[in-house]
Amino acid sequence: MPADRLDSVCVFCGSSDAADPQFLSAAAALGRALAQADLKLVYGGGGVGLMGACARGAHDAGGRVLGIIPDFLLTRERVLEEVEHVIVANMHERKMMMFERSDSFVILPGGIGTLEEVVELLSWRRLDLHAKPVVFYNPRDFWRPLFETFQMTVDEKLTPQDFMESFVAVEKIEDVVPAVLRLGAHEDADDERRIASRA
Repeated sequence: MPADRLDSVCVFCGSSDAADPQFLSAAAALGRALAQADLKLVYGGGGVGLMGACARGAHDAGGRVLGIIPDFLLTRERVLEEVEHVIVANMHERKMMMFERSDSFVILPGGIGTLEEVVELLSWRRLDLHAKPVVFYNPRDFWRPLFETFQMTVDEKLTPQDFMESFVAVEKIEDVVPAVLRLGAHEDADDERRIASRA
């Protein structure tokens, strides 16, 4: 997706209100940054935890927001009524729609659900099912154990070395959107080179 057409960012993140207030504040700041960059936020549809903070940040800053939530989580994750949302039947449909509606992905701190989403997303990347930008927000080295696990599979020759180039990590929330746009431009340049080589 060319940088000038990159239109939407899917954010995977935690849904716990008990999360570190700094994480919640960063999620809200990301939402505002997406709105300021005119990038549509696609997220899990809830009004709790980092997901709720990010969506409110984007909405309050005048941004475009699409929430996608399964019906059985409407009460548990408290759907954010003030933003556009789609109610789906199950988690698989939610993840597929989030993937299809997004040009890029940002991973904020989260729990087991976020881990499940991230591993599937990167597995699809490994299988060349997509080349969409993936950016981790990595405060206090939050994602270091996961990155070390990835590297261990590379070291054991279970995963190719170039897998480690399929995502980037930044430590500051203000660096997330620039990283997404930079990666989007890089993917566009790669696409142009591939087209030229076939001509």
